[in-house]
Amino acid sequence: MDLLQHLALGFSVAFSPENLAYALLGCILGTLVGVLPGLGPVPTIAMLLPITYVLPPVAGLIMLAGIYYGTQYGGSTTAILVNLPGETSAVVTTLDGHQMAKNGRAGAALALAAIGSFFAGTVATTILAAFAPPLAEVAFLFGPAEYFSLMTLGLVGAVVLASGSLVKAIAMIILGLLLGMVGTDVNSGVARYDFGIPELQDGIDFAIVAMGVFGFAEILSNLELKENRVEIAGKVGSLYPSRSEFREAAPAILRGTVLGSCLGILPGGGATLSAFASYTLEKKVSREPERFGKGHPAGLAGPESANNAGAQTSFIPLLTLGIPGNAVMALMVGAMTIHNIQPGPQVMSSHPDLFWGLIVSMWLGNMMLVVLNLPLIGIWVKLLKVPYRILYPAILIFCSIGVYSLNYNVFDIYVTAAFGAVGYLWAKLKCEGAPLLLGLVLGPMMEENFRRALLLSRGDFATFIERPISAALLAAAVLLVVIVALPSIRRGREQAFAEEG
Repeated sequence: MDLLQHLALGFSVAFSPENLAYALLGCILGTLVGVLPGLGPVPTIAMLLPITYVLPPVAGLIMLAGIYYGTQYGGSTTAILVNLPGETSAVVTTLDGHQMAKNGRAGAALALAAIGSFFAGTVATTILAAFAPPLAEVAFLFGPAEYFSLMTLGLVGAVVLASGSLVKAIAMIILGLLLGMVGTDVNSGVARYDFGIPELQDGIDFAIVAMGVFGFAEILSNLELKENRVEIAGKVGSLYPSRSEFREAAPAILRGTVLGSCLGILPGGGATLSAFASYTLEKKVSREPERFGKGHPAGLAGPESANNAGAQTSFIPLLTLGIPGNAVMALMVGAMTIHNIQPGPQVMSSHPDLFWGLIVSMWLGNMMLVVLNLPLIGIWVKLLKVPYRILYPAILIFCSIGVYSLNYNVFDIYVTAAFGAVGYLWAKLKCEGAPLLLGLVLGPMMEENFRRALLLSRGDFATFIERPISAALLAAAVLLVVIVALPSIRRGREQAFAEEG
């Protein structure tokens, strides 16, 4: 009964004209971002983060959430039609989706992607509504020691589940933790690691790092690529899948939804890992694995369902425990802290309108995205004709204005440009920026909880293993490290992400 009352509150919040408008704006921007190659949810949300200063908290978060799951829809359109993945999780969609388009089944491929995305998004949002309240109740049992151990597990999970080199992921996490220590020490009030620069005494703004590493660096990386103007593979044609296509896709949609919903909850999981894992699973269970990569409906529908389910269930650890599981959720933490909202279990009790309004807006957003994506395919594809030499400088100017509006300080633009240059270098070295962002967000929180735990235990480090929940979380972190160190697991991990490169 409580759930129904909470959902009624959520519907009353989400159906207000203002919040409906921002949900629609987020979905349109997300689809646009997904369609345009070279962009993605992280740089876009990073660029739009300053806008949330002037928006009400609920409207701002609804818009940012719409951008996130909207990119999962938009990325499939160009992946299918022109073999250009708009963002990382759409890389898998190109493998069978574009082959279906070349075989004259572009419309059916787009329809299957939309159906799978809508179904998975709806189921994942239902899971979020059903399981978030009991998880939030459990979170109230957490003290400083438990939160420190949980964040340790989160960072270890992010390293293990990140694609690419483990050593590089660990290095980026540590660098993020160190950057989080810049500024004034909360306990002593002494400035540290500021190098005598007054602007650094308040620390390095999270949005500045995000915009530099993801916004500026992405633009620099894409400017050196040749403009890829691929012709659309045949006409879009009928949007109705055949019976055989739907029969092959339906089980994959169900499996992708379940897999994505589970992986989305894990730290470092989210949409990208879900899509790759789903494609691997579909090839394993298929009786005709040789058809994959040649236009198999299951190879398209499974990953598309998984990436949408993963995108939406990744909100569970953020809203219930206050722990961001991936880079986008780290940006959502930044948006919440802008409005002095502490992410975690208290959000449900102190800001129920925000919590339930955001959840209900996801249902509405999924419906909006189906309407936006299928009838407006022609418009989205025409956007690909905008020359990159016009598009990217415009984005760069928009980024700079957003950075300046944070503190009205030119120094912030210099810092963002510096992180952009370093981020470009990291991209060349194949170092992911997401672990750095997680380290930057979780670092100050980890330090605060670590100190509080030691203060309460009078300096006894044993408190972290004497408290059952804390000990279990630390044991899980150690187990993850041991498992990923095993040669067979390490090879399997590298193989799972092999197609990303």
